[in-house]
Amino acid sequence: MKTQKTGWPATSVLKIMLVTALLGGAGFYGHQFYERHVREKEILRQMLARFQADSRIAEVLVTDTSFNPVTSQHMTTIKFLEYDAQGRPLNPKYFTFAGNIIQFQSLVVRFEDRLIASGDEFRGKSLYLFWKAFILDGAQTQEYVITPVNSVPQGYKIEGGKNDFEEAVWQEFWDYALLSDKAVKKGIKNAQIEAPGMKFVPGILYTLKIEHDGGIRIDASAIPEVLKGEKIL
Repeated sequence: MKTQKTGWPATSVLKIMLVTALLGGAGFYGHQFYERHVREKEILRQMLARFQADSRIAEVLVTDTSFNPVTSQHMTTIKFLEYDAQGRPLNPKYFTFAGNIIQFQSLVVRFEDRLIASGDEFRGKSLYLFWKAFILDGAQTQEYVITPVNSVPQGYKIEGGKNDFEEAVWQEFWDYALLSDKAVKKGIKNAQIEAPGMKFVPGILYTLKIEHDGGIRIDASAIPEVLKGEKIL
């Protein structure tokens, strides 16, 4: 009489081992795929955020309006407060114009999309400088110089020691903006003169911003009620 074996047949054990291995491998690669998908999605989100980002670079307020009876002109005085590369306010400037359609002539250098997307340390957002504040009125055009030609804009120096790239860019910044055929050598998409402007009236805070992949724009918002009528020291 033969004794019946009680263990799993060898072929069954092998099948179980193979299935287990396949399931384990599928789980591992599935987890890897999921992590890669999540990681790629986060990278894309960060890239998009860099393209959509902007930075405050200046604020403007109308501090006085008056009528000049001699010239029969309405005068507008604005306070122009620029911020440095670290977001700290510089010394304010005051400009008085006959009229209130005021523009800010600026030089803007835009870098290639790949540098914006990667968050390049020095080329991850557009460079700019304010050149002049002006009112365009033919022979009666009025202007004030904010940054003299061929000079480095006040407050734009990056702290922390010498930076060869930064110095090279600013050394040739005016050429990049005015002779942009040189720009391609530095990963620059384009460099140009811009002149954003609008009508400036009392009771409004005007904020100038630089878009990381674009140029300068002006946003307008009402001054908070708590500040109206108050002299802030």
